[in-house]
Amino acid sequence: MNAPQFLVELLDARSPTGCEYEAQAVVDQWMEPVADHYRKDIMGNRFATINPEGSPSVLFAGHIDELGLLISYIDKGGYLYFEPLGGHDLSMISGRRVSILTDKGVVKGVTGKRAIHLMNAEDRKKVPQSHQIWIDIGVKDQAEAEALVSIGDPAVYDQSFGIINGSVGVARAFDNKAGAYAVLEATYRLAEAKDSLQAKVIGVATTQEEIGTRGAITAAHSENPDFAIAVDVGHATDSPDCDNRKYGKFVQGGGPIICKGPNINPIVFEKLESLAKAGNIPYQIEADARPTGTDARAIQVSQSGIATGLLSIPLRYMHTPSEMVDLQDIEHTVQLLVAFAQSLKAGENGIW
Repeated sequence: MNAPQFLVELLDARSPTGCEYEAQAVVDQWMEPVADHYRKDIMGNRFATINPEGSPSVLFAGHIDELGLLISYIDKGGYLYFEPLGGHDLSMISGRRVSILTDKGVVKGVTGKRAIHLMNAEDRKKVPQSHQIWIDIGVKDQAEAEALVSIGDPAVYDQSFGIINGSVGVARAFDNKAGAYAVLEATYRLAEAKDSLQAKVIGVATTQEEIGTRGAITAAHSENPDFAIAVDVGHATDSPDCDNRKYGKFVQGGGPIICKGPNINPIVFEKLESLAKAGNIPYQIEADARPTGTDARAIQVSQSGIATGLLSIPLRYMHTPSEMVDLQDIEHTVQLLVAFAQSLKAGENGIW
């Protein structure tokens, strides 16, 4: 299966949280020409509005930031130390190729730690802390490193997208380029079918989700829509060592996961489920008893409250350099978002 070009460009864009420039440029290129109204904000969010005089209004949100590393110290030998951007599994960081995004261009490096041969038996059992891992850019000393890299420069894993079997792909940042693509592609398709649309649709590429849903907080406040759906990735629990009694059962290739729980407006949930059934769109249901760790958490409680839903694209190996997604799940998510927007009629709201 060939991946959509828009998705590939988002996946290739290096956009560590707080430094989403490359992903923003991709969104600008694809969405500004088709939007009736397009804007940017101080947080770096991107807003593509379709049918601006329509009613009710619905906001689709998908974050474009990804995990990264932020250079915090350069030692005398020219080795770089960093602060993690977002929730890293520290056991996954060392031994990776990285790209450091500097004012002078991209600098390549490798994350390193003490070799296993140089550890005692006790040390081999420990996960290194971030200050025990460094980035080696192949220089001789601090001066040579400082000529290339500055404190505060961000970095990401140097790992690109690829299809490994059928419609199953692997990428550095499916979390959450998959969700951002679904939101924006749905908005793009709705722009091409405005005759079928009564609602106002705002497709938003949000920023800084990985450090606290910060872009979604301001986006929801500024738009204050009648309805909203956040799209993110969720854990596919069909791989080994995932206890379904603890985490539920979610299958890669099984369609988008529709969340149900206190973070979710019941009218939105019921509409999403009924539309999936009517459209023969495969779907799965997740029960979440707490505020979710997604943009939906921030959007729901913005202003006087927003009727919010959450769709999650099943993903294996979250927050690693090799996240896995079935592209069919992304496409089915797009289809469900389009159906939701097209189903909205004047006078509808999420009051229950």
